[in-house]
Amino acid sequence: MDSVTTPDGTRICFKDWGSGQPIVFHHGWPLSADDWDAQMLFFLGRGFRVIAHDRRGHGRSTQTSGGHEMDTYAADVAALAQALELKDAVHVGHSTGGGEVARYVARHGGGGRIAKAALISAVPPVMVKSASNPGGTPIEAFDGYRAALAANRAQLYRDVPEGPFYSFNRPGAKVLPGVVDNWWRQGMMGAANAHYECIKAFSETDFTEDLKAIDVPVLVLHGEDDQIVPIDDSARLSVKLLKRGTLKTYPGLPHGMCTTHAEIINAELLDFIRG
Repeated sequence: MDSVTTPDGTRICFKDWGSGQPIVFHHGWPLSADDWDAQMLFFLGRGFRVIAHDRRGHGRSTQTSGGHEMDTYAADVAALAQALELKDAVHVGHSTGGGEVARYVARHGGGGRIAKAALISAVPPVMVKSASNPGGTPIEAFDGYRAALAANRAQLYRDVPEGPFYSFNRPGAKVLPGVVDNWWRQGMMGAANAHYECIKAFSETDFTEDLKAIDVPVLVLHGEDDQIVPIDDSARLSVKLLKRGTLKTYPGLPHGMCTTHAEIINAELLDFIRG
């Protein structure tokens, strides 16, 4: 993979295929650019330039000791966008990547760099339960992820995709072993410390002000059977904060619907980008 070096010396690896209007894909925890294969190939074949990076500490990027929080993630994307001289780009984020998109667009999106954005199964406005966010997920759930990661990361990275990530734990669900194996492969490529710290970043960061500040069109897509980022405390709140947001939801679709239902998500994104 190609790479760009950030001001703090971190090597951010990325894929950059094709030409035309750029679409930048931001992956979820604890994955990598590889999680966007179905979207990269689809949009490459329709005349777009497609770009996906491995977040610091994830995939093939530098396994740093620090910087595993949203401000730095967004700054890393800004360094990538500057190095690639991106203009009129569409930024698409899944899950944690949706938070990264919100922070990046809000803080680094001026000067014609960004045309549109899409948040898919995304973590904003804020995941963790609090007095100001009573419908959120209790922090004990995230503490459980941290404890499981520290105890046996390899097993956790089986349990998540075999269970709630793709809703393979639902009665009658058709489990796709290759999808589970690919999730595990991507997760184990990254650094345990980065993944541990990223749990705090995706669960406790408040993106409310970021969403309010975004002035480009934003498409919000969310599955109604999302067991990782429940829709009522995420997408349905985010769209109310966006100036130019559009919400589309899907009965029965899981958190990982970009993979399990790529044909639906790709078509929605294409209509939005061309619209």
